[in-house]
Amino acid sequence: MDAKGTAALVTGGGGGLGAATARLLARKGAKVAVLDTKLDAAQAVAQEIGGLAIACDVADARSAEAAVAAAASKHGPARILVNCAGVAPARRIVGRDGPMPLDEFKRAIDVNLVGTFNLMRLAAAGMQKLEPLPGGDRGVIVSTASVAAYEGQIGQAAYGASKGGVAALTLPAAREFAAFNVRVVTVAPGLFATPMLLGMPQEVQDSLAASVPYPKRLGQPDEYAALVLHIVENGMINGECIRLDGAIRMQPR
Repeated sequence: MDAKGTAALVTGGGGGLGAATARLLARKGAKVAVLDTKLDAAQAVAQEIGGLAIACDVADARSAEAAVAAAASKHGPARILVNCAGVAPARRIVGRDGPMPLDEFKRAIDVNLVGTFNLMRLAAAGMQKLEPLPGGDRGVIVSTASVAAYEGQIGQAAYGASKGGVAALTLPAAREFAAFNVRVVTVAPGLFATPMLLGMPQEVQDSLAASVPYPKRLGQPDEYAALVLHIVENGMINGECIRLDGAIRMQPR
């Protein structure tokens, strides 16, 4: 699929991986709607790329429905959805203060997994009604998991479970949506230079970067965006969860 002229939704588009993806899709000619709970951050990115900023809580049905409808009214039904919205709680199941509060576990599942499913169901419903493009695609859905889906560390039970769910969602969704020519792919990033990691002390960042086999550095959001664009353009990539991690395999802690 050629991104030029197509409508795209990017959740979590106000920063990090989502912002980089929104910028690249816009440079390739896509009409990008930047969805984020932080409207000011979304507006800053949208103004930069000539896109549309929409406040959206991906875990809330009505908020997501309103956001998808607002984007469609401006750009037409989306053919590209990139799910980047997410949270990364760090807490042991049972810590010094006792069991992890259940609401914290639920929030990780709601934002990372339910939020991904929520936008997927809404975007796919619109995509299946569109005419196929040259090559056959009606749409492409790219979600974001994590290497924690496979090697979750101590303290990542909620995060790993939520991202494992995103990875497990990929194939059944791709099989279902194959009937109307919509592809579903997930990217599982390793250690990336997102606001969460960049907020850590420099020595911690350096230690994390050194743990990557090659290249020995943190991944850059632009590299994630480049993979998303390739997935959009390469019609044979479907039903797969692609690790983007410099060959890292996370240790227990």
